[in-house]
Amino acid sequence: MKPTWILNGILFTQDARRSVSKSNIRIENGRIAAITSKKPGRLEKGTKVIDAQGLTLLPGFIQAHVHLCQTLFRNLADDLELLDWLSKRIWVMEAAHTHQTLYTSALAGIYELLASGTTCLLDMGTVRHTDAIFEAVRKTGIRANVGKCLMDHPETTPENLREDSEAALKEATELFQRWNGKKNDRIRASYAPRFVVSCTEKLLRDVLTLSKRQNALIHTHASENLKEIQLVKRLVNCENIEYLHQLGLTGPNLVLAHCIWLKPNEKEILSQTKTHIVHCPSSNLKLASGLAHIPDLMGRGIEIALGADGAPCNNNLNMFLEMRLAALIHKPGVGPRAVRAQEVLDMATRNGAKALQWWNDIGSIEVGKKADLTALNLSEITNFVPERSVLDPEAIASSVVYSCGPSDVKFTMVDGKILYRNGRVIGLPKDSLIKQYRAAQNTVFKRVKAQISP
Repeated sequence: MKPTWILNGILFTQDARRSVSKSNIRIENGRIAAITSKKPGRLEKGTKVIDAQGLTLLPGFIQAHVHLCQTLFRNLADDLELLDWLSKRIWVMEAAHTHQTLYTSALAGIYELLASGTTCLLDMGTVRHTDAIFEAVRKTGIRANVGKCLMDHPETTPENLREDSEAALKEATELFQRWNGKKNDRIRASYAPRFVVSCTEKLLRDVLTLSKRQNALIHTHASENLKEIQLVKRLVNCENIEYLHQLGLTGPNLVLAHCIWLKPNEKEILSQTKTHIVHCPSSNLKLASGLAHIPDLMGRGIEIALGADGAPCNNNLNMFLEMRLAALIHKPGVGPRAVRAQEVLDMATRNGAKALQWWNDIGSIEVGKKADLTALNLSEITNFVPERSVLDPEAIASSVVYSCGPSDVKFTMVDGKILYRNGRVIGLPKDSLIKQYRAAQNTVFKRVKAQISP
């Protein structure tokens, strides 16, 4: 394969020193082969050249908690708190998915992610048709770890989503064997018990066994909502994190979304075990769940990643919105430097890569790592970085976190391939996707109606 050169860009590498430079990148076989201030000499025939003049290159954003299965449900589950939102809207619609509607939902979500600079995600599917999400990931070229959602509790899950635990785990294991490591390790699989409320102890213990055997991530929700906490205490007679810790699930392979309502001893458990937390500020605000104690958790040495959650509890999959909120919402209670722009940018890149166990390959722009990049125009009136500060990491971080939006993304690249450029996702025409999207929604609506008809 012939190399690719990206020339004349400003690189915000997000390496250990948060280095910024005017440099050129040589890409070979999907990896960064060289970073140099020198222009290449004579180029071999077939070399691809991308002129990044006027653009700032960052590592692609990593969303560590997403539900692609819910993209079709955007604007259909608003103004509800978590448990009502699940039982009255989300679970009803998830149960109505077919393989094709789930595939379309995933495509639509990935379209939005690529168009807003996200190159990698950790996804929790629904209980059926998980192959459809993997197929959408394969088609679009995005990097992703996907897990089949697991729900088996006889008292707390709806009958039309509840599964026999052995059958569910068998399917999850087969998905892992079928997809993990595919496409040159661009696609990975994980185990995704929905949350303590929806899972029996046996299921959680079996997930732990599989995770250890296969070195797989476990992806779940925890301590998102006060009513959830009360229900967990009734079911298992202790707090969420305490229970997960008692079962042995806490540790570097566990990724927990939300973690808003934590007791001091639970925070200590998460710190000591190096369990990963994903902050989802838009979702937490929209569902009125609360504000995670991010400054306190960071002060305990816990690395926080970011995620948009699902389209119906956000209602965007836009990392710029999550970064801005993550930087702003903690300032009134803690102070103006509670969470700085650079710390938030770390959440969206470095910390996400570490949470997903992908740090050796992504999360920063360094020689040897995958060429997963996003290119931003930071010369707009709305996000302008002063000329004297174009190599100042603090100024760039402030522009990205406080001022930028998806319209500033000029291209998104995964494995050295441009997947999105100037308003177009390659190989996924917007007009045909919208038609497919509407048809899929109508299919889901009809199936929902059939479920609830007497």
